[in-house]
Amino acid sequence: MFLPTTIKEVRARGWDALDVILFTGDAYIDHPAFGAAVIGRLLEAEGYRVAIVPQPNWRDDLRDFTKLGTPRLFFGVTAGAMDSMVNHYTANLRLRHDDAYTPGGKAGFRPDYAVTVYTRILKRLFPHTPVVVGGIEASLRRLTHYDYWSDALKPSVLAEAGADLLIYGMGERVVEQVARTLRNGYNTKLLRKLRQVAFLADEEYVARLDPARTIRLHSFEECCRDRRAFGENFTVIETQSNLMEPEATLVEAVGDRYVVVTPPHATITTEELDHSFDLPYERAPHPRYAGKGDIPAWEMIRFSVNIHRGCFGGCAFCTISAHQGKFVTSRSERSILAEVERVVRMPGFKGYLSDVGAPSANMYRMGGRDRTLCARCRRASCLHPKRCPNLDNDHRPLLALYEKIRAVKGIKKAFVGSGIRYDLFDDSPYLETVIRHHTSGRLKVAPEHTEEHVLQLMRKPPFALFEQLNADFHRICRREGLPYQLIPYFISSHPGCTEQDMRALADKVLGRLHFNLEQVQDLTPTPMTLSSVMFYTGENPYTHEKVYVARSQEEKRRQKSYFFGGKMAAPGRPGGPGGPGASGASGASGTSGTSGRRSVRPAVHAAGGAVRHNGERTSPDKGERTAPAKGAATRSGVGKNPAGGAARHSGEKTASRQGFRPPRHAGPGAGPGAGPIFRKKR
Repeated sequence: MFLPTTIKEVRARGWDALDVILFTGDAYIDHPAFGAAVIGRLLEAEGYRVAIVPQPNWRDDLRDFTKLGTPRLFFGVTAGAMDSMVNHYTANLRLRHDDAYTPGGKAGFRPDYAVTVYTRILKRLFPHTPVVVGGIEASLRRLTHYDYWSDALKPSVLAEAGADLLIYGMGERVVEQVARTLRNGYNTKLLRKLRQVAFLADEEYVARLDPARTIRLHSFEECCRDRRAFGENFTVIETQSNLMEPEATLVEAVGDRYVVVTPPHATITTEELDHSFDLPYERAPHPRYAGKGDIPAWEMIRFSVNIHRGCFGGCAFCTISAHQGKFVTSRSERSILAEVERVVRMPGFKGYLSDVGAPSANMYRMGGRDRTLCARCRRASCLHPKRCPNLDNDHRPLLALYEKIRAVKGIKKAFVGSGIRYDLFDDSPYLETVIRHHTSGRLKVAPEHTEEHVLQLMRKPPFALFEQLNADFHRICRREGLPYQLIPYFISSHPGCTEQDMRALADKVLGRLHFNLEQVQDLTPTPMTLSSVMFYTGENPYTHEKVYVARSQEEKRRQKSYFFGGKMAAPGRPGGPGGPGASGASGASGTSGTSGRRSVRPAVHAAGGAVRHNGERTSPDKGERTAPAKGAATRSGVGKNPAGGAARHSGEKTASRQGFRPPRHAGPGAGPGAGPIFRKKR
């Protein structure tokens, strides 16, 4: 039975009231890859009465927000599996014409800055009912962040939306604690004692915090005046989020209030992760969508299985570690094999698992050999600048899991669709096993660039490792008689990358190695990533070294054209260090820690939390609509929202789109126009 979405479904369960009502920017798909379903099922398992309102209409009389009444405990709000701005806009700030998380792939069923819009409406309609926000949009916007779509720093989403509490990261453990805390009524004191939450407080509260366990960040206003202050904040936030045993509370002033972020929980256990995946999901879209078209995000992951959470790669442009954490938690073989058997029984399954993966395909059961050393570590990555000697990269547990999956009755092939970290390879026959048994004909990897100084800024391994992989791949394919392809991912316009670097990339990849590129993208700077900080500040926040940044859309298009032999290059001023658009001023363009991949076959994205490229797929320029100019009406309603919310943030421009579900399992926002916009009733 699905969680109820209407008052009729609530009454069919015999309920006269609800404990929690969840609002999401995605369609409701009852599957562990979709955050609202996970949170709803976890709360249901604890005995709470939970309903979901998917993609509420924020532009009419707001009946979607009032139809289920007032919950006993709280409203929960998420933008969905993607940041709504990444979901809406390409890396070139063009409005997308589709939405992978909506039936029929239709756009226009969620607002820009969805967390802010939904929360403002709820606080206006139900001022005395707590609103708790979470998901990737809220999580990565919990403190001052660079917003690519308005080309400006924005304060914490708490300050803009007015939510009572924010849960950051993967929220299963925390949301249960919040519900228990609110059982006997709203108690600010108890909520503020929880880990892994953020809230607004006054000077009196902050003054009582233990100075030994409190870190004062530069205020929002200081960051707006001084880019280096913003960069310094980021280094503290990233370092604290990557600790195994964090204890510090972060405090950041905004106006006359303070955003307080309590330290995160320790990494979730295997037993807790198994419990989350073992809940009684229907593993299907809600019946309300029957006859309204396929939901692309669901079609991509319906026959896939997520085997672990977290990623210790630490890529500069990726939001996974910021949202899911650096330390990997793996599911048990029992839980994974039980899910494989459930997939085999699903309608339409023909024997092929589309992906046995995770944020990175081959980190299953990996971590530090000596955990006491991990507890002292402050690195953002276990692989950069070189692999940590304490890292246990044994692939044998993963190979044993693959073998057991292949043996499940009804499985013809179990593909690995997630990206493989070839800088993790050990002496095991992992690559050969994947090529022989788990490749659909195209193996995906992500070298991202060829030039060493760009790779260093990306926190990626040397290109020589990819060249070795390419040689090994073709050697194995020749020996086995397999006509398979290696599909590399590359990014243009990353901070530090010039046109000269893109020309060198093209010479090596298109010329010497003879690749025809498909999986390519232009960087979208997303909140709370090192890449977005470098994009905005024009320097590496850790070293203060100046970094070249391609800021204009013209130069970004010119850089991307080198993926296609320069044929798409537009005339204009040359790029390069010291040239027009050199690092310094903030520029336009990017997408929440992602980049706009262009692909003949989109990579399979699974979910539950944040994703390496946030699940974003790149749409062709044809048919895209450009983002409205500064001051134009937007689909967000933030400036003129029907609930009477405050005017939109000063200096805000428009743009938007991102994704949630990882490109293979990572963890748990209407076009502009002059006249009124209507949508079909769903």
